[in-house]
Amino acid sequence: MGSTDTGDYFPEGYDPSSNPDFSEGMMGSQQMLGGGEKGPQLPGMENLGEDAVMMGGIEENSEIPAGMEFVPASVPDGEHTFQVAASSKGGELTFEIKPFCMGFEDYFAAFAPGSHPSLKVTPCAGRMDGSQGGESTFMTITCEPAGQAGTFTGDLVVNLPEDMSKLSYKVSVTAF
Repeated sequence: MGSTDTGDYFPEGYDPSSNPDFSEGMMGSQQMLGGGEKGPQLPGMENLGEDAVMMGGIEENSEIPAGMEFVPASVPDGEHTFQVAASSKGGELTFEIKPFCMGFEDYFAAFAPGSHPSLKVTPCAGRMDGSQGGESTFMTITCEPAGQAGTFTGDLVVNLPEDMSKLSYKVSVTAF
């Protein structure tokens, strides 16, 4: 390396006076137009207030890894049935999963493809305490019939990727 060689720190023809100010763009994508301090702007969610009706919403499957499949087991681990009034906002059923793993285990829950679209589960992701005598995990199945009457069925699948296992539940909701 000769004495005239310098490291490639700056691009050819670099002019420091032509660069943006250090403070410019500091907020990145979080900066609101007009300089408000309201946090990230979600397209289509500007008018989300107390009276908003969320149908499936932006929170759906937000933590579930892309490409994860929810395939029900041939023999379900359990069955959950409940009733809702078709004219109501819907109903929900909370159920318990007792610890059965060896330790703490991440889980991802969703209804399998082909399940009725009015069925949702929360939380869709979390950590299960598997140790004996540990805390149970509680999940809530929600049905929003949107005025439709009938029996809505679905297969709820809880994937436990670390354990290479899953739980599968038959869900049947009667909207009257």
